[in-house]
Amino acid sequence: MRVIVMFDLPVVTDSDRREYTQFRKYLIKNGFLMMQESIYCKLAQNMTIADSIVENVRKHKPNRGLVQAMKITEKQFSKIEYIVGEVSKEVLDSDERLVIL
Repeated sequence: MRVIVMFDLPVVTDSDRREYTQFRKYLIKNGFLMMQESIYCKLAQNMTIADSIVENVRKHKPNRGLVQAMKITEKQFSKIEYIVGEVSKEVLDSDERLVIL
């Protein structure tokens, strides 16, 4: 599973910018990878772990602004279509599983 966190936070005052920076650093420190500006993604082994990830994000959310979390399966994640930009050969966009023993 994947947990995708999307946020729109105000950065008008110094305290807003500080909260934005702290929240972003929290996401990165806890294994989230940036997909796009203000959209971060983290891999979870199962629904229970995904639920706990969302709960931890809820605990660390800033006082102001909008934070949204979405849980999707790996198959759904692999179906994301990249419409703008050049095609990259380094990106694996298959839902097939590979096990190396």
